[in-house]
Amino acid sequence: MSETPSAGKPPVLPAASADITAPLVGMLRQEMPHVFTDGRVDFEKLKATLGASTEEGKERYGLTWAGKAEAFRNVQSVSTGTLAPMPSESVDWDTTGNAIIEGDNLEVLKLLQRPYHGKVKMIYIDPPYNTGNEFIYPDNFREGLADYLRYSGQVSEEGFAQSTNKDTSGRYHSNWLSMMYPRLFLARNLLREDGVIFVSIDDHEVHNLRHLMDEVFGEENFVANLIWEKGRKNDAKLVSVGHEYMLVYARSMLALKANKTIWREEKPGAKDIWDEYLRLREIHAKNDRAIESALAAWYAGLPRTHPAKKWSRYKRVDSNGPWRDRDISWPGGGGPSYNVLHPTTKKPCRVPEGGWRYADPSEMQRQIKLGMVEFRKDHTEPPFRKAHIRPAFVELKDEADPTDEGEEDSEFATQVRGSYFYKQSQVAVRELRSLLGDKYFDNPKDHDEIGRLMEYMSPSDTNAIILDFFAGSGTTAQAVLELNAKDGGNRKFILVQLPEKTDKHKFPTIAHITRERVRRVIAKLADAEKATAEAPKQGTIPLSSSHTPVEAASSKPDLGFRAFRLSASNFHVWDTAAASDGAALAKQIELSADNVRPDAAREDLLYELILRAGLPPSAIVEKISLPDAGGQAAKEAYDVNCGDLLVCVETAMTAALMRALVARKPKRLVCLDKAFAGDDAAKTNALLEAQSHDVLFYTA
Repeated sequence: MSETPSAGKPPVLPAASADITAPLVGMLRQEMPHVFTDGRVDFEKLKATLGASTEEGKERYGLTWAGKAEAFRNVQSVSTGTLAPMPSESVDWDTTGNAIIEGDNLEVLKLLQRPYHGKVKMIYIDPPYNTGNEFIYPDNFREGLADYLRYSGQVSEEGFAQSTNKDTSGRYHSNWLSMMYPRLFLARNLLREDGVIFVSIDDHEVHNLRHLMDEVFGEENFVANLIWEKGRKNDAKLVSVGHEYMLVYARSMLALKANKTIWREEKPGAKDIWDEYLRLREIHAKNDRAIESALAAWYAGLPRTHPAKKWSRYKRVDSNGPWRDRDISWPGGGGPSYNVLHPTTKKPCRVPEGGWRYADPSEMQRQIKLGMVEFRKDHTEPPFRKAHIRPAFVELKDEADPTDEGEEDSEFATQVRGSYFYKQSQVAVRELRSLLGDKYFDNPKDHDEIGRLMEYMSPSDTNAIILDFFAGSGTTAQAVLELNAKDGGNRKFILVQLPEKTDKHKFPTIAHITRERVRRVIAKLADAEKATAEAPKQGTIPLSSSHTPVEAASSKPDLGFRAFRLSASNFHVWDTAAASDGAALAKQIELSADNVRPDAAREDLLYELILRAGLPPSAIVEKISLPDAGGQAAKEAYDVNCGDLLVCVETAMTAALMRALVARKPKRLVCLDKAFAGDDAAKTNALLEAQSHDVLFYTA
């Protein structure tokens, strides 16, 4: 986390984003020290160690393009930027854990490496589709933060241009790949071992994206290529292309297998069937046959498009609810054969051709005792299994207590998703237009479908972090917020959006649209929560028109976000390139003597130091007052994450203030280097004071 300190001086917080290359080289040095010569990797030795011949030809299968080497250098270069807080653009700033960041996502991803490395459960992105006029990028990829600051108007410089990716440039695909490669590389670092990334794309680049994802994530971690059908266009000349793709990759398929991960989703309409069953049970009490008859009539009366219609096979009823029959043979055949006596004839039932599904006869008897096996008229046919619309209801029964009828639970019959699904695109267009009052954004993604993917991938991980660094109109945030309202979860979102110019006076950039959409979704959900609190007997929270009412969440949901803006550092960063001559070098030395920019706001300094310390911008911050000399003048400091970090941005440090800071016994303490006014003895004394209280002390 820190630079190497001088003897007797506190270490200095790093001034740039994490160097992703150094840890990799360190691991290689630890495992293979013999491949290093004069402190550098000897690649000939490395190839020999790995069993590769140094005389092999260079021709091999792979993806390459003009500018790939430069794209990889963009991965390795660090960012000296920061995230400036925008409280006035935020909602519930003090308590929320969500973040919306305005800025170039490559620079932002670099800044997020320390606080979020290996912590993100799901990434969903909908990048530019490279149709020739939607993909905006800097003419000069190398300058990074400097390019962005000019583009966003934070600094002015004549002659800076932004270009669309016209195919006449001769690098139509190459420019798109150069844009995507470093972003995907950095995004992979942020995923948990069991994390997953979903990338929407169309026909223009799906073939290249598949190769690119194979290279960055490893082709062994490919999960699926989903096809999203959005509707037919009858004005097409040849074929109506109404679908898009969604490439799905795991951070580690080995981790998913080790965790025995299985993805399933609730069958649409299952809850409707259960609710009708409960209604009929109140009417007919224990008369299962009467309930079956009434349930059959209910199925028959449903509209053809009702989601429960396709599950009308759940027409039989017992004390555990509606059920349908399932095969009781061993999957794939070759199962065990043993005697299962028919309860009436007392003779062994016919063994199914594939053998019994249960390997152990005792497990078969347990299933029979639970009422999960249905016998036929006699022993000449095998029995079958019961599959209930609410299997968790059955599993929660207490075998030791025959009067226990199970507990209420939210799990219903589930299904695995197919690789193809249909959802008309105009649904999302109409909903966003209704939310914003007009059409301000073209082709928004459907938040219900993105929410379904989140729930499908990890229904029990309700504290997951979800990242979208091509945020657009903010679809991913709405999906997270509404899913939390549905199941009482505490998922957090991080959105990143370039302030791309629009022709809308009300929303001058897309980043403005992003924030406003999320604000309106939050207001809508807050109104629903308030209505529910005022009518607790109803116990429902209406979400959107496409959601059914759900049980009210027991805890207060996070209906807020912190807004940030990518900006230049609040500190003068040593610029090696600018120190090429005597006058420039003298200027750099002068700036380093007082490294805090004169226009730096206290809150901006605070959040830059939070990032430098490796904590997220959503960290909980408490402003505290501390006594200075004689206990007279109050000085300010910031307690971050309940004692994890204490930040003091006072520009003058005294012994009394230092004692007051370390007396709080934070894990780490950061103060401005300029606060010591170049007094090395004072810094040494401050370090000793911190060490005496077991506090890690840094300067910036």
